[in-house]
Amino acid sequence: MNRHIRRGVMGLAATSLALGVGIAVAPAHAEDEYKVLVVGQTLGFRHSHIDDTTNAIIALGEDNGFTVDVWDSRQPELTLPSTPFTSAEDLSQYATVIFASPVDATNNLDPNRPRLLNDAELSAFQGYIRSGGGYVGLHAATDSMHTVPWYSELTGGSARFRNHPAQQTATMRVENPGHPSTAMLPTEWVRFDEWYNFTVNPREDVHVLITLDESTYNPGFGAMGADHPIAWCHNFEGGRSWYEGAGHTDASWSDPLFLEHILAGIEWTAGVVTGGGDCVTFPEVDGIVAGLAGGSNRAGKLSSDVAAYLESAEAAALAGDHVAAIETLERAYGKAHGLQNATLVAKIADLIEWQQALVS
Repeated sequence: MNRHIRRGVMGLAATSLALGVGIAVAPAHAEDEYKVLVVGQTLGFRHSHIDDTTNAIIALGEDNGFTVDVWDSRQPELTLPSTPFTSAEDLSQYATVIFASPVDATNNLDPNRPRLLNDAELSAFQGYIRSGGGYVGLHAATDSMHTVPWYSELTGGSARFRNHPAQQTATMRVENPGHPSTAMLPTEWVRFDEWYNFTVNPREDVHVLITLDESTYNPGFGAMGADHPIAWCHNFEGGRSWYEGAGHTDASWSDPLFLEHILAGIEWTAGVVTGGGDCVTFPEVDGIVAGLAGGSNRAGKLSSDVAAYLESAEAAALAGDHVAAIETLERAYGKAHGLQNATLVAKIADLIEWQQALVS
């Protein structure tokens, strides 16, 4: 079920122009308020949108009940004085961490090249995610820490920035209109941006939210073909991950619709809004079932039945037969109750909700 909260996007362009250089600090336990961290630090190519993105998120926070810390030495009037990635405990003050294109030039895969996060900082970030933290990846967030496989998995399906054609207008197609971050979008969303090709298709491991229609633009070398995810999310090692590949252009960060989409991504990773299946994936649920398979004979039989239903439902979903997927998942849901695992039951319910949103 979606939880709707107040939105403050339409006046953002004017707000951004009037934004001061300070960052408001919320009381540590302010009711209904939370804090996020924007990471714009770069060690390689720097996207011009990073400053616009930072100011836009600060303005969104002012209108929607969260405060913002910034780590980016190129924004000296806003940045924290030192790295915030000191420990998982220190990072726990943030409901989510937003990577705003923090390119670090590790795409040459040289293990000795300095990374955005060193080993100690990476360990702190891993602990934060594994303790239930949130992650938002924006645009070139997939072009950072190439030598860290864990980070590739966090961003989603190990999909990395490969290349991009010239900036141009293209059509994005909303695949899951039930998620809070896509509920406001048109089914066909026409935008001008810089469209990334990725090293792999992440679909097998993530919950795809939006795809690119390559027939509506020239994807150039590295084209991904008929299935080109551009925005996705997933539950990862106890945390929540959401990625949007668009947002290269400075103009994106004063576009009310784009910002409402970004805001809901922030809110979902922060645990403020839910819905649309909450980014559950079939592999995620399969993993829960596999962990229950070693119980009693009865539990083993139930686990086997649930696993078979999930396999059948996934095949139907991939074939586009979402009605059949729902019917099969409802059988799995009934069987799952016998395993007395509340997490499994809830996750199958999420799968059903996701598939229901896809029935045209």
